[in-house]
Amino acid sequence: MDVLYFYTMKSLDKKNEEKRGGEGEAGNADTGFFTPNDKIDFSNVKIEPLFKETVDFETFSKSDFRAVKVKDCVAVPKSKKLLQFTLDDGTGKDRTILSGIHEFYEPEELVGKTLIAITNLPPRAMMGIESCGMLLSAVNNLKDSEGEELHLIIVDNHIPA
Repeated sequence: MDVLYFYTMKSLDKKNEEKRGGEGEAGNADTGFFTPNDKIDFSNVKIEPLFKETVDFETFSKSDFRAVKVKDCVAVPKSKKLLQFTLDDGTGKDRTILSGIHEFYEPEELVGKTLIAITNLPPRAMMGIESCGMLLSAVNNLKDSEGEELHLIIVDNHIPA
């Protein structure tokens, strides 16, 4: 007797789903999958106008975008905004980047994540610490308030530094 298997993208096994952490934000953190767009309320987001000035391809292609692994992240003493990242950028030498995102993230939740950084910016000293690059993020300016949400560009952990 021949057996036919039908593969699906959705788990048919409740135990498997519980093992992964179920649906929702907590379960998504370990699997690398994110909340579907239809489950997010975008009605409160204000869209900013696009830049009118263009950048030619040659200028853009000079930017060195890298997947970086967060080895360590700590709050910078005497700063309310800055986080200091120790990153693996794939070169074998740790890279330090400072980012003013402490309002949006706690350091311990970022350790182990894979982020995207521009690594060939000139070093910049902040609070006496040299920052060698910039982490990419997206900002939502909220319509009903003067606040904003910031989200680091976090990619699948299977992507190597």
